[in-house]
Amino acid sequence: MKKFIKSPVLLFPLLFVLALAGCKGKKKQEPVTETLTIDHKSGHEWYYFNLDGFAQVSSPWDSPFGGSVPYTEAVRISSANNAAGSLDTGNVKAYALVNRLGVLCFDGKDISMAKDISVFTDHTAENLVFMNDVPVFSVYKSAFFNSSLGSSRDKTDTSNQLFLIQFDDKTHISYPLVNCSNLGGEAASQVTELFWDGTTWFCSLKTTGQDNSKTDFSYLKFRPAVPLLSVSPVLAADQIIVSACDVQEFRNVMRVKSYGEAPARIKNMLAGFSTDLPFVLEVKSAGGSSPRIYENQVENSMQQELKAKAIISQSWSAALFEDGTLYIEGALPGKHILRGGKPVAIRLPKLREGYVYSDFVISGTMLYAAWEETDFYKIRRSGFLSVDLDSTLYSKLR
Repeated sequence: MKKFIKSPVLLFPLLFVLALAGCKGKKKQEPVTETLTIDHKSGHEWYYFNLDGFAQVSSPWDSPFGGSVPYTEAVRISSANNAAGSLDTGNVKAYALVNRLGVLCFDGKDISMAKDISVFTDHTAENLVFMNDVPVFSVYKSAFFNSSLGSSRDKTDTSNQLFLIQFDDKTHISYPLVNCSNLGGEAASQVTELFWDGTTWFCSLKTTGQDNSKTDFSYLKFRPAVPLLSVSPVLAADQIIVSACDVQEFRNVMRVKSYGEAPARIKNMLAGFSTDLPFVLEVKSAGGSSPRIYENQVENSMQQELKAKAIISQSWSAALFEDGTLYIEGALPGKHILRGGKPVAIRLPKLREGYVYSDFVISGTMLYAAWEETDFYKIRRSGFLSVDLDSTLYSKLR
């Protein structure tokens, strides 16, 4: 889904978020916030995406304009997460799916792009998860915007029905694991919604008629009979166990939960963020299965609902709101615990109207935050920001 504000500034205010113990009396207490402003002229760099990969730029709005494209077809970061990694070595990698382009790999300050024409060119890539720290993701073709869907090849060649893909970090190659045809899908069937709970894969299979006059949905679930990373589309029929899924069961798996049900670490970290504001928060586990979505609904609120992404790692947690507010707690690899375990809020450089921060990862002490210029359901420009948290955060905090 398309997730996720406004001239870059050279100041990174660090907002120290202190949550007072909640008083259950008649008066609601607001959290106390201590603010420290850092005059910071370095430590962050902007990048934009092009057809060859990515390139550095002075600011997002200085990026070349390539047109306005539906988000399912646009070159943009569509999903990102940290691997679990090893805290002993501090070598914790992170990955981002760059739709229509390839996999972006982050290893501390090292950034590389693994382009793959065969997998990414005609497909929308989403749903990044991990199995034994190996990135796995799904691809599909949009019935609304993908002009290649329903082509003669799609109608006759079931090997073109790519679905579940694994990324090999050593070779920088993406390998198909399961195709739609392995799930019993007809020609031009696409898995448009997916959830993996760590054991079972739940799928929504969409089949569009040849003249686009009729669309059918079916719901199913499957489990691998062998380790999934050893499965291939050629043998998958005998390597996965597919069964029908009740519509209500699928909806329950996919449902958006109340923010009150969010993990305690997330709610403690965001104790200084006002729950009087409506927001939607996607929470991921580093190196884990599909994220859960939590919504903070505010009755009669006229405020626009903010979107945010969060990652829970072994030693730290962080959440990035689309306006550039990043909350973080814990300790990054090889570093001390921030403020004795209390959360910190960082304001990223402000974006112009129409631009948002959409996702993020942290590798070593480097923060990588995706940005994009939005135009309703279309994307005009996109890229990412890199921030050295060692110089912008740890050198200022003890």
